[in-house]
Amino acid sequence: MPVQVNLPTVLRPHAGGERSVSVDGATVGEVLTALVARYPGMTGQVIDDGGTLHKFVNVYLNDDDVRYLSGVDTPVGATDELSILPAVAGGAFAEGARRSR
Repeated sequence: MPVQVNLPTVLRPHAGGERSVSVDGATVGEVLTALVARYPGMTGQVIDDGGTLHKFVNVYLNDDDVRYLSGVDTPVGATDELSILPAVAGGAFAEGARRSR
């Protein structure tokens, strides 16, 4: 059954610029595997070779982080939305900025 997958800006070029795509699957893992099969440019950016979520990507089923559900084994339905969000981590210390102690 098709599930809407919302794509972050960084992945949109691999999907022809689309903000969201409809992908078939009964679980989060099946949907993501089908997504990468359809858009090979996303290979390695969403799921790893073992079929698990890439550690720098967060996937939400509706409003719930799938890591706190059943991960890639989380079931999905036709009215569900998956949102893929790249993890954001730290930054560089700006020159001239003061460090607090």
